[in-house]
Amino acid sequence: ERSRMEMEEGGSRGAKRRGCTFQKNDFFPEESFKSWGNYGKALRETPWRFKDRVMTRSKDETEVVEMKGRSGNEMKKTLNSWDLIWFGIGAVIGSGIFVITGLEAREVAGPAVVLSYVASGISALLSVFCYTEFAVEIPVAGGSFAYLRVELGDFVAFMAAGNILLEYVIGGATISRSWTSYFATLCNHHPDEFRIIVPNMNPDYGHLDPIAVVALIAIATLAMCSTKASSLFNNIATILHCLVIVFVIVAGLINANPQNLTPFAPFGARGVFKASAVLFFAYLGFDAVATMAEETKNPARDIPIGLVGSMTITTLVYCLLSLTLCLVQSYKEIDVDAPFSVAFNAVGWDWAKYIVALGALKGMTTVLLVTIVGESRYLTHISRTHMMPPWFGHVDDKTGTPVNATIAMLTATSVVAFFTNFRVLSNLLSISTLLIFMLVAVALLVRRYYSSGVTTKENQVKFVVCLVLIFGASCGVSAYWANSDGIIGYVICVPLWVLGTGGLWLGVPMAKKPKVWGVPLVPWLPALSIFINIFLLGSIDLDSYIRFGVWTLLLLLYYALVGLHASYDTAKDFESLSNITTNQVHDQDLNHVEQGLQTQKATT
Repeated sequence: ERSRMEMEEGGSRGAKRRGCTFQKNDFFPEESFKSWGNYGKALRETPWRFKDRVMTRSKDETEVVEMKGRSGNEMKKTLNSWDLIWFGIGAVIGSGIFVITGLEAREVAGPAVVLSYVASGISALLSVFCYTEFAVEIPVAGGSFAYLRVELGDFVAFMAAGNILLEYVIGGATISRSWTSYFATLCNHHPDEFRIIVPNMNPDYGHLDPIAVVALIAIATLAMCSTKASSLFNNIATILHCLVIVFVIVAGLINANPQNLTPFAPFGARGVFKASAVLFFAYLGFDAVATMAEETKNPARDIPIGLVGSMTITTLVYCLLSLTLCLVQSYKEIDVDAPFSVAFNAVGWDWAKYIVALGALKGMTTVLLVTIVGESRYLTHISRTHMMPPWFGHVDDKTGTPVNATIAMLTATSVVAFFTNFRVLSNLLSISTLLIFMLVAVALLVRRYYSSGVTTKENQVKFVVCLVLIFGASCGVSAYWANSDGIIGYVICVPLWVLGTGGLWLGVPMAKKPKVWGVPLVPWLPALSIFINIFLLGSIDLDSYIRFGVWTLLLLLYYALVGLHASYDTAKDFESLSNITTNQVHDQDLNHVEQGLQTQKATT
């Protein structure tokens, strides 16, 4: 009843509002920001508010029903399993294979880049299982942000949210700049001929890319118009893209030279896993499909088919394409900007580069489309909690899409794409992606093995000890891999990981089981996902971690000054509303009982 009242209230407030309109209290309506005195008081209470938010976990029904009421209008449920499969394929194939495969094959892994795709694909598939269970039971636009709020609390969810948004901004910027590279190839020009070169400026930031910005604006406009129209466009473009992929594989095998695979791993196993950590970027996109759960007709059936099906197909295609590239051309000669087009040109199939470039453009266009759709829905749900201003959470009443959030994310992505080279971006992107996937796996273990009021103190202690063993062993293997060529570290850490996972399996009873669809082999698969993600994090360079540290400090500063107080006030206001509603329902029940007794007495 309370949820229905909130939805009706939100609808009445926003029913005639369109995107990019402003009303009073759209940005900072909370009590803490109504005066400088209130804000000063809020800052003084920061430690207590922080403790409250860290310890507070949301509920499934809060995310599924009550949060949606804060957007004013509901998103339209128009998607089915086929839409999700095509969205998944369209979201993923194109981002990595046409952007950074050439760079990693030439400079990091050599022909063994195919093994890098296998390793990152296995890790991504494990993460897909975790995402799928959550998306079925919590089908909302917030994706991993909502899942982490339910299981790990507000603070962890916010830090994850900041990295999710960073992940999408960097991903969109990287792909849009590569879009320019392939467009230039299609036009028989070098990519820098389509960019504005600023003299005496760092080349990582001084090659300005206006075409990337134009491409982003055009695709974002489609995303704002209609989710179903975006889905239809994605389906058609992805089918055409798949035909091009088949052509690339067949034509590549015709021109294959097995000698190009020798040496297969010139940079050794370390190069394979270092490339794998970066190539995780290639799997960015499937989590965007999870954010479409709120717009899916039958989440319990459609989401598992859409997510698992698209990721399985994607991993197979990536392995085939990367192997084909290395068969056609020696890894030392692979072009880092447009690897497939230049490879066909090198073997005398100059005409084929146009087909490849056109297919790559189609692929990257669908990736950008799903990226924009996904990032705007993340921001929408984050804004529903008021960790970001609620203006971003408004859903347009006519299109049924989050127009404000789309425009905001488009602006941020365009600024980064205009200035920054994707070599600077890819490693930083992988840190954010791997961190989020690891946290979702942890959240799944918490969901299965810890439930307030159900899990005993003894089992809570066992669960924490097992989780520490899993984490510690994973970090130990990652650190040892990064700093040593021996085996003693693995001999110590791997048995500890097995001990932690086995102890959880045998010694801690599950507190909750999935209602519809669940990850198989729990806790082994989520624990393996944690292990692989942490291991790959250890393969990323120090400079990327420094950039990541700066971003994390900015997130903490924003949370301490704004996000904490806005979400705290909103939560307390909602608790007060809940108590009032509960009391009203209780009073109504008492009145019904009294009326019944009076009626019975009068009849007697």
